[in-house]
Formats: sequence, structure tokens, C-alpha cells
Amino acid sequence: MFTGIVEGTATVTSRESTAGGLRLHLQLGNLAEGLAHGDSVAVAGTCLTVISQRDTEIGFDLSQETLEKTRFGQIQVGQRLNVERSLQVGARLGGHFVSGHVDGMGKVCAIENQEEFAVHTYQAPPALRPLLVPKGSVTVEGVSLTVADLQQDGCFQVALIPETLERTTLSDLQAGDPIHLEGDLLGKYVLRYLAVAARSPEQLQQLAASLQGGAEDGPWQQAWSPAGGGD
Repeated sequence: MFTGIVEGTATVTSRESTAGGLRLHLQLGNLAEGLAHGDSVAVAGTCLTVISQRDTEIGFDLSQETLEKTRFGQIQVGQRLNVERSLQVGARLGGHFVSGHVDGMGKVCAIENQEEFAVHTYQAPPALRPLLVPKGSVTVEGVSLTVADLQQDGCFQVALIPETLERTTLSDLQAGDPIHLEGDLLGKYVLRYLAVAARSPEQLQQLAASLQGGAEDGPWQQAWSPAGGGD
């Protein structure tokens, strides 16, 4: 489990194809402190397992399934990636609950720099859009962000402060770049509950539309009633 509060960035030092996927080595610097074989680390928002350690250089294996669902297949030596070590019991939860399981690939639509700040517009894949709500949480490349504005075409905006731009790789992004996205874990459970409560695919679509639009009075309310919201 992670929080989306990125601790720093790591540089890819090597990559090699394996029989089952890909092996990456990253230079973590002081972020390698305390890590051991088998530990979990969020790399660009993806939960990976430490399989080797040489001083501060850490190795990770990526399965074919991970490569199909992420952009790691295009990662090159020298690239920076966001890194967060797993959450410890009793530690502060500064962001939100992040599993490190990427839900889908999005893309950068636009970047607007405002002096030291920036507003980024990203587009989410259709399956992820019902989990996006105004002022809700979303994980982008492992960074916990707040949805500032939600648009009808699946695009959403986030406002980035100088600290986030300096500490993470979000400052490296350009329009058209692919990005890892993970929806809010609590939102997934809510949507799953509503999906079970829905009596038809059409009603499920209405439920998702109500959630995405933030309607105060919509079909989603009927799913909570004993009558189930329809004949």
C-alpha cells in the first residue's frame, strides 16, 4: 500500500528482456535505504518487487501482463521515474490510499505553465472515467493529485504546485505523452457496490453517468432503496 506522496525520482540504469518479461535496474540513491529483497516499491505508480540490490541500485522484474498494461515497455535507460516506498504502519497518510495497480493508460492533453505553477489536462480511458469526480483523488504516474476540473470528453485537469513539479517527473511531461492512471480505491468499492445493485446494463450506465456528473438526484440514489429503483 502507498500514499501517492512521491519520495523522489530514480534513474533507469539498465533494462534487459527476460523469458517472462523485462528486468529493470534503477539507481535509487538514498531511497534504497532500508529496502530488502521482496519489498514493494511504487515505480511510476506501479507496485514492483525488489529482486536484487547492489549498493543503491535496485532490480525489478516486470511480467508480460505488467508490460501490456503500462508504458514500461517504452522506458529507456536514463529516464527518471517516480519512486515511493511502501507505507509503514503508523506513518502519516499525506495523500490517499494507492494500491500501485495501474487501472489504465491515459495521455497528456495540454500543459499550461503559470509562472512556478502548472495546470495539466489529462485524458482518462473510458473504463476509468466513472471513478473521476471533481475534488476527488486520482493517481498519475504514482503522484496523488486532486481533480480540479472534469470535462465531458474524459479529460480532467489538475493543478500542480512548485513542490510537486520539482519532486516528481510530472514536470517532464509533454502533450501526447502516455501516463499511468489509478482511480481512487474507495471509489472502486462504491462503484462495485452500485454495479451489483444495478439490475441491468442500462441502469449501470446511468449509475456511472450520475457518478461522473456529480448529480445530486440521479439513478444512483435508487440503487440504495429497497425497491431497487425500477420495475
